[in-house]
Amino acid sequence: MKAPLFELPYLDRDESFKLEDVIGEKVVILTFWVSWCPDCSRDMPKKEQFYKTMRNDNIEMLTINVPGRERDEGEAEKFQDQFLTQPTLKDRGTEVYDLFECESVPTTVVIDLEGNIVGKFGDQDDFVEVIKIVGDYFPAR
Repeated sequence: MKAPLFELPYLDRDESFKLEDVIGEKVVILTFWVSWCPDCSRDMPKKEQFYKTMRNDNIEMLTINVPGRERDEGEAEKFQDQFLTQPTLKDRGTEVYDLFECESVPTTVVIDLEGNIVGKFGDQDDFVEVIKIVGDYFPAR
């Protein structure tokens, strides 16, 4: 299934990200989250550690805050400031979350170089499964 194309603003700066700009160049890992979610609080540090240690310019890791599921929008910025260094986008309500047919947070989606969704992981999936799919695109030498 092709990933729906979208453009969203960054949570912390006046720029936006367009998925179509990286299709064909990078494997994309998107994680949808909200600040109040206990599963997000367990999941995001693993992804943050991977983001900080990965050495691959062919992977684009982004998180997407879902304001339509937040209790207080200000909490998203606090969460980002406290826990995230990876780029964070701000959904328009639940628009992109719904485009990707997410059912829970966190949801992680892996998009290959051709723009296909090759993996979708919910709140009970282990991040190791995400790493395995991404690793298939970058075999060890």
